[in-house]
Amino acid sequence: MKPQATTGDDPRPLPPSGAIGYQQGMSSLIDLYAQRVASGEITVDPAQEAVLPEFERIRAELAKPVKKGFFRKAPPPPKGLYLWGGVGRGKSMLMDLFVDQLDVPARRVHFHAFMQEIHTAMHQARQDGIEDSLAPVAEKVAKEVKVLAFDEMQITDITDAMIVGRLFQILFDAGVVVVTTSNRVPDDLYKNGLNRQLFLPFIDILKDKMCVWELVSPNDYRQNRLQGEEVYFTPIDEASRQKIREVWEHLSGGPAQPLILKVKGREVEIPQFRNGVARATFYDLCGKMLGAGDYLALAETVKVLILEDIPRLGRSNFNEAKRFVTLIDALYEAGTRLVCSAADQPESLYIEGEGVFEFERTASRLREMQSASWGKDG
Repeated sequence: MKPQATTGDDPRPLPPSGAIGYQQGMSSLIDLYAQRVASGEITVDPAQEAVLPEFERIRAELAKPVKKGFFRKAPPPPKGLYLWGGVGRGKSMLMDLFVDQLDVPARRVHFHAFMQEIHTAMHQARQDGIEDSLAPVAEKVAKEVKVLAFDEMQITDITDAMIVGRLFQILFDAGVVVVTTSNRVPDDLYKNGLNRQLFLPFIDILKDKMCVWELVSPNDYRQNRLQGEEVYFTPIDEASRQKIREVWEHLSGGPAQPLILKVKGREVEIPQFRNGVARATFYDLCGKMLGAGDYLALAETVKVLILEDIPRLGRSNFNEAKRFVTLIDALYEAGTRLVCSAADQPESLYIEGEGVFEFERTASRLREMQSASWGKDG
């Protein structure tokens, strides 16, 4: 099917983290992609090649010098790009390629993290007595960047759903170009959400300001990276820690930032997150007062969880063990891939105390989740 172009989460300031670049004299993205294929850095994929002209269109338009003059009107910004498709198809890799070659101020950020920052900045604006808290926050973002490059646009929170329309309209009116990846077609964003009719104008804005392109590829590169690879490491020693580090570096592809999940007014921090991959220790997730809602939010947000240092479980850490069971259930039901290090094999993790019988299901799930073919594909 031919891709179709459619027209029609604290008082801190928004940080400039991510990709800010001003590189000059770059080759076209099409040439750079071909160079990486030739060097063996990536494998050629016709679906990826097909969308490269869209990225190049935006890059080239933004690279044109702006003619100055009292009566000259700035040219309209190029249409952005909404690139959607299954997990592991190379959307993030293409986004990285694009952002790295921009010579205008750009920010590369996970959409969920960006919206958390917007809410935090709005809260501070209200604390400062600003009645319309969204306008100055959006205007500040627009002054800082020319391009916003989002990873994994998804709307699951009603507080996000109620402000994104106006937020993006302000950004677009200010000339900000938005490029985003998503696992969902725009029409499926916030699907079945509360008061969704109030959200629908945002979908129209996206279609008007961005080219909508489906990346249709049979290849799941993230899954392939784990294909045949060990994902459960035991015992916990320097060798297993090194293997976990290698998996993290391979999957994340760069420096990470914390991921803050907002669940029923609380904040849950995941220490490291990048490219859909989260990394945390057992005590980060199970040693704190977290529950099913927190784990469900995590499982819905990340594609792979790297969980380190799972201890033996029993009477001495019964509450942590219960949380671990709940965490694994949430990951399993969501189809989230799990890479972990543990004190022993799944069947030997919990061998005494109340809860041993119930843990048999968890051990079985841990075994099943080690299969290279297991996990979600979209």
